[in-house]
Amino acid sequence: MTNQSPGNGFRMLPWLYAAGAVFCLVLLTQFAAVLVSPIGRDQLRQTLLDRGFHGDIDNLLLVTASLVVFIYLAGAILHGVAYYGLRAFRAWGWVVAVIVASAWSLVLIGIPILAFLLRRPTRKAYGVG
Repeated sequence: MTNQSPGNGFRMLPWLYAAGAVFCLVLLTQFAAVLVSPIGRDQLRQTLLDRGFHGDIDNLLLVTASLVVFIYLAGAILHGVAYYGLRAFRAWGWVVAVIVASAWSLVLIGIPILAFLLRRPTRKAYGVG
């Protein structure tokens, strides 16, 4: 790792990942509210019935809800790890940030951030390559 300060261009990068963690936690809270509410669960069941599902709806809801909660929680954790790693200018923070930006690039949001992270000055600032 270099002892040079990378400059002001990196100040907002960790906070972008902190905002992503908050976003994932808000989505998780909203989904949990739907699951806890009997009306929300009934709406989910009715949607499945309207779409023509003829099986064990309770097991399907359990598996789907578990998957959604896992994805939101993993997103929040990865964003938080990237935030702390980027704030300390650690190589593992850069690696996690690239993983998160790659995942977000699947929905086109992370492509500019991924391009910024893969630039030579950014990699050099975090002690990678």
